[in-house]
Amino acid sequence: MTLRAWVVAFGALAGSPLAAAADLMPPIGSLAVPTAPWRFAGLPAQAAPSTRFDVVPLDGARVLRVAADGSYGNLLHPLPTGTAAGTLSWRARVAQPLQGADLTTKRGDDAALRVCALFDMPLEQVPLFERQLLRMARSRSDAALPTATLCYVWDAALPPGSVVVSPYTRRVRSIVVHSPAGEWQTERHDLAGDFLRVFGDEATRVPAVTAILIGADADNTASQSVAHVSEIHHTAP
Repeated sequence: MTLRAWVVAFGALAGSPLAAAADLMPPIGSLAVPTAPWRFAGLPAQAAPSTRFDVVPLDGARVLRVAADGSYGNLLHPLPTGTAAGTLSWRARVAQPLQGADLTTKRGDDAALRVCALFDMPLEQVPLFERQLLRMARSRSDAALPTATLCYVWDAALPPGSVVVSPYTRRVRSIVVHSPAGEWQTERHDLAGDFLRVFGDEATRVPAVTAILIGADADNTASQSVAHVSEIHHTAP
């Protein structure tokens, strides 16, 4: 996710309806198509095609199909103000991995699947240069742009558990997850513990979570990928 994409993605949350506190993340499979409060977010004046998100039948259930083809795109789900980090869980299956992806370089910074949590870390904890960029971005947006984004990224090249800082911005940091192509994998993550692991150089406390993001992109590698997601839930501690 580029710095511009990160800014625009969260800016797209402005004016979105908030989910009820009793049901923060209704299962995607219960929808005919991804609908509010899920919302698509791409890049401004995006030249690349949009990553496709469709709810489809698979293995006896309805799941989210995420298809990238030289494309970029995210689905976003805002959470109520002050939502504690809690636990994020989902099931995922990468049916067609990307070719040429390399999360450590700008030209290879694509992924067949990203599941991210956006955090409202206090601005004063952000390093000075990045803080100035944030202030400039916030002056041009009606939304309180995120100061920290933690992603879980499917990648076959790096060992599971590897931490990767985005080559575009240190405000986005990822933990690598992996499963054999075509196989379902259940993921369950302690957002608080993982946040302190990847942003511990800047923060000693875990801020509120403002949104959950599902994304895939292949615009840097001009490649193709297909992934499926189901049973995504965020539960408070």
